[in-house]
Amino acid sequence: MKSDSTMKAIVLLIICTFFWGSCFPIGKHALSEVHALTLVFWRFVIAAACLGLYIKAARMPKPHLSSRQWLWVIAVSAVGVGGLNLGLFTGLTYTNATNGSLIMALSPLMTSLIACIALRTLPSFAQCFSLLVSLTGVLMVITNGHLETLFSMEINHGDKLIFCGMLAWSLYTYFSQGISRWMPVIPYTFVGMVSGAAVIGAMCLVSPDVQPFVELWNSSALGMTEVVYIGVFGTVAGYLLWLNGVRHLGSANAALFFNFVPIFSVLTSFLLGQAVTQLQLVGIAVVIAGLLLPRLRLLKRQPNVCPNA
Repeated sequence: MKSDSTMKAIVLLIICTFFWGSCFPIGKHALSEVHALTLVFWRFVIAAACLGLYIKAARMPKPHLSSRQWLWVIAVSAVGVGGLNLGLFTGLTYTNATNGSLIMALSPLMTSLIACIALRTLPSFAQCFSLLVSLTGVLMVITNGHLETLFSMEINHGDKLIFCGMLAWSLYTYFSQGISRWMPVIPYTFVGMVSGAAVIGAMCLVSPDVQPFVELWNSSALGMTEVVYIGVFGTVAGYLLWLNGVRHLGSANAALFFNFVPIFSVLTSFLLGQAVTQLQLVGIAVVIAGLLLPRLRLLKRQPNVCPNA
């Protein structure tokens, strides 16, 4: 039964990363019609509205938490959800997508380091090996095989902002594991979406050139559809599946699947008509191998038990 639950969590995490990965090429087109802050604002507004309607229709009871617990949930959500998107999208205005993808790919490693620091333990050899192999595959994909470009990266203001966003997401992933023990996933995700909308909404208010309502109204039907897709699948479904995976597998193991995000981004770009090289396909295989190797090692250790006749 536990094995079935683990396999289900793995499948749902892969679907989650597909939703997130597909949002990059889709969001890239949407950004040609609306500002980045506008896109992120509507992403969270749509997600909060969907979850709010679901909670009301399902008549889900309000979580009974102490004031201290509510404060902790809101703080983690605001930092993790709002901080990630604020750092990522504002950082991309100062740096290129390659730098951003590379920095975000460090999230699994950062989450594992946070867990080790908090628990005062050392990462296992299998975990380190899996991270190393998966990160190698990611680097192959986002650099197109030109690994020497990593040495020419300059740490500019945009890189620092994206690093802060990556760090915020890593903290959110780790602390969500503990919060999910005393708060259901759906209400917790709803709080995260509202917190994210509040953070980004505040940024829109202090940015005179950003007008979320006017920009969305003046966008095309395709642009509106893309915003809705990012809000429903890239946010509601994505966050619910992610938190479910964190609850079943733990933050460190779930963070490994974040390496699939740039991979699915490449595949989605290919489906939309952009070329994918053989080297990128090799990188995809390396990432998958990095995730599966520790699992195969555990299966090899399990003894074969024959049922009694």
